[in-house]
Amino acid sequence: MTSIDAGAASAATTSPGPASAPTTRSLSGSLGVGAIVFMVVAAAAPLTVVGGGVPIAFLLGNGPGVPAMFVVTAVVLLLFAVGLSTMARYIPRPGAFFTYVGYGLGRPLGLGTAHLALLTYTMVQVAVYGLIGVLISSGIVDLGGPDIPWWACALAVAAFTGVLGYRHIELSSKVLGLLLIAEIGIVLILDIAIMVQGGAQGLSLESFTPSAVFSGAPGIGLMFAVAGFIGFEATAIFRNEARDPDRTIPRATYVAVLLIGVFYAFTSWALVMAWGPDNVVAAAAEDPAGMIMATAQTYLGTWASTTVNILLITSLFACILSFHNVISRYQHSMANATAMPSRLGTIHPTHLSPHVSSFVQTTTAVALVALFAALGLDPELQVFAWFSGVATLGIVVLMALTCVAVIVYFRRKKIAAGVWRSVVAPVLGLLGLGVTLIAVVANFPTLIGGSQSLADFFFALVVAAVLIGVVQALILRRRNETAYDSLTSAIAA
Repeated sequence: MTSIDAGAASAATTSPGPASAPTTRSLSGSLGVGAIVFMVVAAAAPLTVVGGGVPIAFLLGNGPGVPAMFVVTAVVLLLFAVGLSTMARYIPRPGAFFTYVGYGLGRPLGLGTAHLALLTYTMVQVAVYGLIGVLISSGIVDLGGPDIPWWACALAVAAFTGVLGYRHIELSSKVLGLLLIAEIGIVLILDIAIMVQGGAQGLSLESFTPSAVFSGAPGIGLMFAVAGFIGFEATAIFRNEARDPDRTIPRATYVAVLLIGVFYAFTSWALVMAWGPDNVVAAAAEDPAGMIMATAQTYLGTWASTTVNILLITSLFACILSFHNVISRYQHSMANATAMPSRLGTIHPTHLSPHVSSFVQTTTAVALVALFAALGLDPELQVFAWFSGVATLGIVVLMALTCVAVIVYFRRKKIAAGVWRSVVAPVLGLLGLGVTLIAVVANFPTLIGGSQSLADFFFALVVAAVLIGVVQALILRRRNETAYDSLTSAIAA
């Protein structure tokens, strides 16, 4: 089943827990659209993208045309979301990508997708650990404190994340909601100030003209735009914890894409206006990491620059916490699909969280941070740059596979879900994702620092993740037919 009937098996299976409180293997909750949107938008780390990704996109991509790339990406992902949401109506199971690929393209490829999803989200999380570690460390030094190694700060964040992830999901959603409101709030205040003051060269729509969109390297601009949306698709992971999943999950998915897309497009356009279309690339080149702070300083004053600096760290933490919850639920679904140890599929009797999976995820993060520290990797230029690049490649592959699965599933099952929802939108989304994948592959060495040999290694890593899952499924089919059959009862092998 790929994680999918995980949910079915999960809902029907119980395992003994403490005498006073049996432990179920099914997640439950009453999350509404807002709570789920907060979690997935927090995973996208809006302030981190605006403060870190957008200036580099200006510099390496298509300069003043970057805002248009966010519009293009949002349109492609909305088309993708149509098929994703339609599939969710007919396959009411948690698991997202690998659930739908499992039903549409078969158990082996579904399990391969599950492993790729775990790799992708783990890479996002470990990349952010590198960046947040160095920012906290430098912040402490700036305040007159001791020079603490980045990895020590990252491990402290991992411990706090583990505590929140161990408890009920609603606690995490409240924390993420507060942090998200703060980071979006300060950026919108800055955007409004730029609008009121008229920017550096007056307000215009030059960013959306063909001359700007196709200037420089639009492929790199598109690649950075796609990276900014990573995490929105995880709405389906929280299906069992949603109040009314058949309505909540599709709505949350559309709202997340629209919110992220409008926010990024508007804010990146405001940054272009703040410096002027003619000067924005030079401003980004001077200090890409400090561009957002410099803009806040110019248009709002010192207080805003300091606030943005602080909220950048909380934005990164929100991203880490959100992906921690996503990964732990992926592992939970895979365990209930017999693809990972059964113990990972249990639920805490009090917190109703996948506590074992959460603990394993915390341990994995700690181990990777310790490994990279021991290897002496630079937390920004290597840990963050390399692994966020791998995640960008992985997410585009995952979405493309899911689009194909949607198309194949509805064609094979002859389900009358509507031509637009089951064919047209998924096909258009697949075409858009195909172009995006070509852009990511072509520009991947640039994304990770310019090394072709390193790029080839990471390409191989992505392929290996899929192959491991496929081989695991084939071995399971050969050695344990019952376990293989439990992967999904809805498709033929």
